[in-house]
This record gives sequence, structure tokens and C-alpha cells, in this order.
Amino acid sequence: MEYSNHEQGLTNRHDLSKKLDAVSWGLFFIWIGISLIAHTGWGMGLKGVGIIILGTQVARKYFGLKLEGFWIVVGLFFVLGGVWEFLNIRLGFLPFLCIAMGIALLVSTWVGKPGDSVSCRLR
Repeated sequence: MEYSNHEQGLTNRHDLSKKLDAVSWGLFFIWIGISLIAHTGWGMGLKGVGIIILGTQVARKYFGLKLEGFWIVVGLFFVLGGVWEFLNIRLGFLPFLCIAMGIALLVSTWVGKPGDSVSCRLR
């Protein structure tokens, strides 16, 4: 059975998306390993993870794939958390914002119709 051009394009996009995800996870684990070996601290570790997440979204945009809004927000929070730690700000607004976002995400998955969660709306 032959695929139409549209079906082949969707298959190629799906394959590319999976490859980008695999590369991102690989970079994540390499970065965590380097951070642990080098004792970079939480601030640098969080910034690195945030940069990897945001870099994945930039790559998705470059290759014409759909951006994932949820991961853009998560990446920004990791970078912000790293800057927060780097500036040595103690117990301010950020931890409470992270807790509130986590609670909102959990509640949105239990309340409402399927596909109504916060992560689905951000896509």
C-alpha cells in the first residue's frame, strides 16, 4: 500500500518529533551527569535544564513542528529558578508560584472534560 504525500509528510514529522525528544532527553541526562560531576550547584543545573527545554522548542520551530506551550513555560521556570538561586534569593515568590502551577495542573486533569487540562490549553 502506498502512502499519499500528506500521510508520508505526517509520518516524517512524527519521526522528527520523536528524534528531537530523544535528543533532548539525551542532552538532559548528559547535563545532569556533568552538573553532578562538576558540582555546579542548583542554580547552574536549573538554568541548564531550562536552556535544554527551550532549545528543544526552538528546534521544533526551526523544523516546522508545532511548539509545545507547556514546555516553553516549564523551560522559562527552570531558567528563572536557576537565576533565582544564582542571585541567592531566599524563599521568595518563585517556590510558591511553582507549587501553585503544580496544583493547577493536577486539578485541571481531574476537573473538566478530557482535553481541558492546563497543559492541553497551552499547546
